[in-house]
Amino acid sequence: MRLPESMMKYKKMSKRQRWKELRSTMWYTPGIYILLSMGLAVFTLNLDLSLDISQYIPIKWSSKAALTRILVSTLIGGILTLSAFTFNSLLVVLTTFSGQFSPRMLLNFVADKKTQHVLGIFNGSFVYVLLVFLFISNNDNELYFAIPITTVTVAFFTAVTFIYFINHATTWMQVHNITDNMKNISKKIITFSLLKDIEPYRITENTKLNDKEYPKDGHVIVSKESGYIQLVDYPKLIEMATKDNVVVRFEYSVGEYVLTGTPILTYWKEEDTAIKEHDYLKTLEIGHKQTEIQDLEFGVNKLSEIAIKALGNNDPKTAANTIHQMSELLQIIAKLTHFSPFLVDKDKNIRVILKEEDFEFYLYKGFGYIRHYANENWVIITDIIASLTTLAKSMDERFHDDLWSFAVQTAKGVAKNEIYRLDRKFLLDHLSNLATATNRESEYRKVEQEYLSET
Repeated sequence: MRLPESMMKYKKMSKRQRWKELRSTMWYTPGIYILLSMGLAVFTLNLDLSLDISQYIPIKWSSKAALTRILVSTLIGGILTLSAFTFNSLLVVLTTFSGQFSPRMLLNFVADKKTQHVLGIFNGSFVYVLLVFLFISNNDNELYFAIPITTVTVAFFTAVTFIYFINHATTWMQVHNITDNMKNISKKIITFSLLKDIEPYRITENTKLNDKEYPKDGHVIVSKESGYIQLVDYPKLIEMATKDNVVVRFEYSVGEYVLTGTPILTYWKEEDTAIKEHDYLKTLEIGHKQTEIQDLEFGVNKLSEIAIKALGNNDPKTAANTIHQMSELLQIIAKLTHFSPFLVDKDKNIRVILKEEDFEFYLYKGFGYIRHYANENWVIITDIIASLTTLAKSMDERFHDDLWSFAVQTAKGVAKNEIYRLDRKFLLDHLSNLATATNRESEYRKVEQEYLSET
């Protein structure tokens, strides 16, 4: 019997990707709660029907079969009504996220642990009362204790959970919580993914390929399918390259889209021996969508999309908050990530060459799109330059050139023919602060003169 295609895709995934996808669906956690509720139903039914626990309990705490059936049937409707309100609220939240912020944020709310637990509690509670209702007899002489007590407890817990979900949804939808959540997800990518998968093998200094010149037309490995590069098993790839004594270069980065037949890897070998190119392709996972497991750029883009949406909705405060969160994320990237493209084996021999990315790349991905959509919104432009100033004061001097260059381009790149006096004043003040922080006072004076000459 062949499994449905929706289930077969999980079989094709790596263990890491499969775990990520399962935790991001509405099936995993609610499914666990449903199984637990079935176990609880069996347990309570066994207490009342098999062990007859009511005979050991005072009669005032016991309930007759007819009353128990009325109680359980009533609570079935109540729990179902609360579930309907919860799912309706969930749809409202998802619609709001998609329209006001970014459709790529829907998965974050659905995958949130609190959301998953709420859905699991409602589904599990409904399954519990439904199963219990099926096994309650119509014999008025029978007494029940465990079933009515547990059912009332479950219903009370469900009602409290409904209040908790409303509070959770309204809290999650607050702008500062959304941007902070996006930032923390990207921080986790750096901390638990990149630092574990890449940084232990990365060369910190600017190193060349053992001073050897490799021909540009090395042996090419082409992609067997189209899609986004979602995941790379770097330790296994380095191990294979070491065993075959080859150097492998990536032609695309994680998160980029490749087509079938596109050269995706290039390798050079010192010995004239055949290697299993298909095994190298197995270290790459390609899918139909981008994921955040190793794709730091995707996380940065999602955060910048919130600012862009806010600009489109005439909400500058949200855009400013996102810019502040973005500056913290860029600081973490610069602090924890070495931008060398070379990965080495245990003997310090270069085995993998990544597609080169530097701090300027992430600076552009973070603020470049916001700058573009801000157009002549000088308040937002000034906030960007102010954030760059804060970054310059807290980062190593080797990043100052990138920060100053980006700030000057931002200030010069927007038409200045209708800038207000105070807009110009605050913009130049923050640019002056950045110049002081990066020791670019002489260059700042040229920019200042250019602005003043156009008034």
